[in-house]
Amino acid sequence: MPKRVVSGVVTSDKMSKTRRVEINRVVKHPKYKKYVRRRTVCHMHDENNESSQGDRVELIESEPLSKLKRWRLVRVLVKSTEVDVAALRAARRGAEAEALETTHAGDAPEA
Repeated sequence: MPKRVVSGVVTSDKMSKTRRVEINRVVKHPKYKKYVRRRTVCHMHDENNESSQGDRVELIESEPLSKLKRWRLVRVLVKSTEVDVAALRAARRGAEAEALETTHAGDAPEA
């Protein structure tokens, strides 16, 4: 039987060489005939840490690699454009503090 190839969104990249991927789908409820959103969570092996959180990736089924990992990364379809706002603010504060120190260092009288 051929191996399945699916695409999903990376929801966690905190582990080394492992990514948590959500595969979203829409299914029809058997009784009420209403379409319901479902998701499948799987862990994927990413040898070179190419993907990051928010990326859309393509996965292929593989042999068990660990307790949870049963998928491998084929390719990154779309890179995420999300920005880490907290990291930007911290960097800006650091730059402002450094600029403030350099301006005050020139004002201080030498003794």
